[in-house]
Amino acid sequence: MWNVNILTLFPELFSNTLCLSVVGNALCNGIWSFSTRNIRDYGRGKHKIIDDKPFGGGSGMIARADVLAAAIEDFFLSNDYPIILPSPRGKCFTQSMAREFSEMDGINILCSRFEGIDERVITEFNLREISIGDYVLSSGDVAALVIIDSCVRLLDGVLSSNIAIQEESFGFGEYTNLLEYPHFTKPRIWNDKIVPDVLLSGNHKKIAQWRLEQAISKTREVRHDLWTKYLKKNEENL
Repeated sequence: MWNVNILTLFPELFSNTLCLSVVGNALCNGIWSFSTRNIRDYGRGKHKIIDDKPFGGGSGMIARADVLAAAIEDFFLSNDYPIILPSPRGKCFTQSMAREFSEMDGINILCSRFEGIDERVITEFNLREISIGDYVLSSGDVAALVIIDSCVRLLDGVLSSNIAIQEESFGFGEYTNLLEYPHFTKPRIWNDKIVPDVLLSGNHKKIAQWRLEQAISKTREVRHDLWTKYLKKNEENL
């Protein structure tokens, strides 16, 4: 079973979300599990204070090192999972990173909801800062949900077919560094737009070739960074 431990100020956000859809089905089937702990439980004094003003001045509040350290030591250090800190200054989260985490026994995630956390916590516990994109959210909770979802769907038994993972965006094999091809279903004709004939041909070899060509074309059109990686990979394989 794959495990996730989450330190957050909003445990209910996870319990209300992770029980739904494919991820929720996998949870019910015992493929993975998650546990949450409220950071406020480790706050200082009768008011459970967990943050303070930044040294040197500036806007916002900073999560205290002593509070976070107590939470991490109590909730995370009983395992050897990596500790992830969703952060806009982290390395960009990728499908290969999701695959890496899904092949581990589990992960720990620390969700911050302030201007930031005391830098000493990051270095002391070797937190792995990860960004889900070049923008800023009000907390790390939403980013944590993204990371968890992308990892869970890669676990054995979650999706009905391995082909779904292989041929989707950022897949593997022929689809490494490519975006997914377009999909069509009934009705065959809609608003004078017709489903490509090849998809109705019954010729699986031609369909596979068309889909790969479409994935290549789409990637070349909208993602120059992926297209460069795709060309480099294929040149190396020649």
